[in-house]
Amino acid sequence: MKTVRLTKDTQRDILDNLLKRSPNNYGQYEKVVADIIANVREKGDQAIFDYTSQFDKWDCNADNIRVTEAEIQEAVEQADAAFLEVMKKSASNIEDFHRKQLRNSWIDTRADGSILGQRILPIAVSGVYVPGGKAAYPSSVLMNVIPAKVAGVGRIIMTTPAGADGKVNPGTLAAAKIAGVDEIYKVGGAQAIAAMAFGTESIPRVDKITGPGNIFVALAKKACFGYVSIDSIAGPSEILVIADESANPRYVAADLLSQAEHDELASAILITTSESLANQVSEQIERFLKELSRAEIIRKSLDNYGYILLADSMDSAVDAANAIASEHLEILTKDPYQVMTKIRNAGAIFLGEYSSEPLGDYFAGPNHILPTNGTARFFSPLNVDDFMKKTSLISYSKEALEQAHKDIELFAEKEGLTAHANSIRVRFSV
Repeated sequence: MKTVRLTKDTQRDILDNLLKRSPNNYGQYEKVVADIIANVREKGDQAIFDYTSQFDKWDCNADNIRVTEAEIQEAVEQADAAFLEVMKKSASNIEDFHRKQLRNSWIDTRADGSILGQRILPIAVSGVYVPGGKAAYPSSVLMNVIPAKVAGVGRIIMTTPAGADGKVNPGTLAAAKIAGVDEIYKVGGAQAIAAMAFGTESIPRVDKITGPGNIFVALAKKACFGYVSIDSIAGPSEILVIADESANPRYVAADLLSQAEHDELASAILITTSESLANQVSEQIERFLKELSRAEIIRKSLDNYGYILLADSMDSAVDAANAIASEHLEILTKDPYQVMTKIRNAGAIFLGEYSSEPLGDYFAGPNHILPTNGTARFFSPLNVDDFMKKTSLISYSKEALEQAHKDIELFAEKEGLTAHANSIRVRFSV
C-alpha cells in the first residue's frame, strides 16, 4: 500500500485513479454486450441455448434450463447443516431490518372536498442475477431476494450460470430456497440480463433486475435500463477506514484486506491522523499476506488501489471520506459516533472496533448491495423501496377546482399549452 500525505492534490489524484474502475470506462465491451442483447431479443431461447453452450460448455435446452425442485432439494441435502442454520439466522436478521423500511399508502382529505394521496404497491415480478462458479455468493441471494419478499413482490425469478455439468452451485440453491425464490433458470452473463429484461419462451420478463456480476453483466444492465428497472451498475468492492491513534492496527489491517481479496480492482483505503498507526498497519498487512489464501489477488489490489493517507486533522479525514464516498466506511476512533455525524457519503457505516465490515456482508441485517465508485453521493443501499412503485392519487370536487381554475389556466397559458388551459376552462364556461 502506498502511504501518502493527504492534500487536495493527492485526494484528486486518488479519486481519478479509483474512477478508472467504473463500468462506465469499459466501452470496448459495449459492442459485444449490445450484440448479445440484440440476439436474445430476436431469437429468444435459441440465443440463450447457443450462448450457454459457447460460454458455459453444457447442452442447455427448454427441458433443462429451469432448476427443478429435485435439484433444489438435493442441494439442500448436500449443504453443511451448520451453514444452513447460519444462513437461516442471517435471513431472519435481514428480514427484520427490511421490515422496518415498509411504508403505507396514504390519503389526505381536505375541507374543500379535494383528496390527495399516494398509493404504494410492490412491483409484480422481480429478477435477481447471481454469479456462478468461483464467484458464487449465497449471501447475495439473501440480500437481493428478501427485501423483495418483504415488499410483497409476487414472483421472484433468479438466473445463475451452471457449471459444465449443468448443475448450479449448491450453496446458491440452498440460499434461494431459504430466501423464497419462485423460479431459477440456469443462464448467466449478459444473455441472462437480456432474457429477464425482454423475456424469452422459457424465461419470463421481469420489472426489475438486481444483483452483482462481471463487467458484461454490469454493461448489460446499463444497456437494458429503461426497458426494465435495475438496482445499479455496480463497480468493484471498496472499503475506507477512518482511524486515529486509539485504533488497533491489527484490526485495521484485517479489515482493509477483507475487501482487497475480492478481486484485483478492489480498493482499500486507510485515512488516519496517526503516522504511528499507519506504520503499524503496514507491518500487520505484510504479516497477514504471508498466511492468507488470496494473497496474490490482495497484493495486486493494494498495489493498484490501496492507500494509507496521513491526514493533518480528523476534519480533513472526514472531508476526504465524503469526497471518496466509499461503499463501506469503518470508523475506528475514540468517539466513532461523533465522527459519524459528519459523514454524508457512504454506502454503509461501521462504528467501532467490533463492527468489522464482514458483519454487514453476512449477518447484521442491513443490505450489502451498496453504491460503489463514489455513487454513495446520490445512491442508497438496496432496500424495500426499490421493489415498490408509487402512484399519486388526485381527486378534486367542483368547489375545490373552482377556487383554483383561474390559477391553473394562467399557468398553462404562460407555458403556451392552450389545450391544457381549455381542459380546465370548459368546466366553468357557460
